[in-house]
Amino acid sequence: MAAVNINAVALDALKLGIPDPSSFGRVAVIFGGNSSERPVSLKSGMAIFEALKSSGVDVFAIDLFGPEGDLNPIQQLQAEPIDLAFIALHGPGGEDGTIQGALEMLGIPYTGSGVMASALGMDKLRCKQLWKSLELPSPPHQVLNADSDWQQAADQIQLPAMVKPAHEGSSIGMVKVDNAEALAEAYQSAAKLDSCVFAERWITGREYTVAIINGKALPVIRLETPHLFYDYDAKYVSDDTDYHFDTELDEAGIAEIQTLSVRAFNTVGCEGWGRVDVMQDQDGKFWLLEVNTIPGMTDHSLVPMAAKQAGLSFEQLVLAILAGADGAQKHKGLKQPVGVNSK
Repeated sequence: MAAVNINAVALDALKLGIPDPSSFGRVAVIFGGNSSERPVSLKSGMAIFEALKSSGVDVFAIDLFGPEGDLNPIQQLQAEPIDLAFIALHGPGGEDGTIQGALEMLGIPYTGSGVMASALGMDKLRCKQLWKSLELPSPPHQVLNADSDWQQAADQIQLPAMVKPAHEGSSIGMVKVDNAEALAEAYQSAAKLDSCVFAERWITGREYTVAIINGKALPVIRLETPHLFYDYDAKYVSDDTDYHFDTELDEAGIAEIQTLSVRAFNTVGCEGWGRVDVMQDQDGKFWLLEVNTIPGMTDHSLVPMAAKQAGLSFEQLVLAILAGADGAQKHKGLKQPVGVNSK
């Protein structure tokens, strides 16, 4: 069995970086929203709220676009004084820089990545293009549109492939295709969700995810699901997905995937916390799939699992994320990408 890399140095840094809960001031957990991921965000937000409350943080909840009244989102953010915002919104409006920009306009510091990094992370296509421009490994892809020659696109991408709406999260709208006809059908379905759709070559092999908290990679998780892929149901509903800390990687492989994930995260300009999803093909090469700037925090979610494996309780995890919030950094825009001049 491969050794699990707990990364004691990273764990100590996380624990030591957590200040007294009372020092955060008045904290708002912002969740809900009006994207297709609202149900997941409601679960994430309430879990975070309860953890902060039990830790002694002065916290309240804002269900953005929720049923509590007729206030618009800006009015909701201004209804009560906020010293620090914990963003638990998933999908468009929450992960794409929109809420981050609103908070910056209001002068409210917040958790996670800034406006530009959030927008890039949410846009799977442009994130891929950035990674590939810096020679980071991302599977070959083809942008699709209504006028695409489906057989030509199928030949170029070398099926099978995964069709993806560029701006959806939680695997919503994603379909695996094996022929040109299925490619066209999958595009039509995805185009109902997003004006930007692309096909990405299917990578056969092991699937991994790497959580990153305040610049440190947590233990790597290997995913196994009886589903065709790690889809919405496998992520949030069913209990038949297996999560392994026996990664089937040696120490060098664990170090490589963690280093690659942190570099990919930093290259996009991400800050605070997030998660990078990676495939390893049958030749042992790692391929970056996407970066998640506000991952799920439900009872099925991966970041809490990785934190627990590293010795952090859920309460310690949310406090560490809160401690990593740096409102002043966000105003500086996209910082110099890490590793731009290295290969």
